[in-house]
Amino acid sequence: MNIVITGSLGNIGKPLTKLLVSKGYQVTVISSKPERASAIEALEATPAIGNIQDVDFLTTVFNGADIVYLMEAWEGIGSLFDKSIDYRLEFEKIAHNYVKAVKDSNLKRIVHLSSVGAHSENGTGSLLVHHAVEQILRTLPQDVGIKFMRPVGFFSNIYRWLPTIKSAGAIVQSYGGDRKEPWVSPYDIAHTIAEEMAKPFTGKTVQYIASDEVSPNEIAQTLGKAIGYASLEWKVITAEELLNQMLSAGINEWIAHGLVAMQKAQADGSLYEDFYRNKPNLGKVKLSDFATEFAAEYDRQNN
Repeated sequence: MNIVITGSLGNIGKPLTKLLVSKGYQVTVISSKPERASAIEALEATPAIGNIQDVDFLTTVFNGADIVYLMEAWEGIGSLFDKSIDYRLEFEKIAHNYVKAVKDSNLKRIVHLSSVGAHSENGTGSLLVHHAVEQILRTLPQDVGIKFMRPVGFFSNIYRWLPTIKSAGAIVQSYGGDRKEPWVSPYDIAHTIAEEMAKPFTGKTVQYIASDEVSPNEIAQTLGKAIGYASLEWKVITAEELLNQMLSAGINEWIAHGLVAMQKAQADGSLYEDFYRNKPNLGKVKLSDFATEFAAEYDRQNN
């Protein structure tokens, strides 16, 4: 089976490529960076160097593929500190490029990395871009099968909190407490996607992916213990304070407002309503597993 992967060798792309190659599939990995070619080849995959904004390039790479894994990366669009970027518009442009390339290449099966929150265009903050992309991909002909994979919040995103953990001895967000919410490891996402690619599929379906359910306070306690800082706390500030901090730091205004709105949905549980209506089996990687990985990175940065 010939499989094309967008997103280069990121948190999901790298383990997914390894898994697919180990199953004997022919894997092509799209990357915009020529310097990634050797790393892709080292995994026994084929590099395709080009830009996903180039429809002709996408069409050429998609041609002859049995399945294509589609994703849109925030980092690939630009810096979160670039105030000129219209992120919703850029996500929609990529989705329209995908639609044209899929049609022109006669591709019939897609696995798309979406997100929790994609079920709604309201009340999910910046996650609404995933709803918009799903709607655009749903315009593809009926004979194009799509599996929309909706992971919850990534454990790996917690690394973004390292500076505050070091400087303030706390995780600082606009929600917190003991209410559990789902989290996911990129490794479980990769394993789930690899398993789903091996199954025949038609139509447009949705599948959520999660690894564990833990509360903000549990995260702080577990990470604190792992790094030898037992007093680490999850500190809650007002939405206005968080927004002002992000804007003062120069973060794109739409991103800042979107993050605050998303955390409001996390706090009241509305972000996860559709997830719990369609709750998947949890993956293998738990918070305790991630804490070991997190502690190693914490130590590496402190040495």
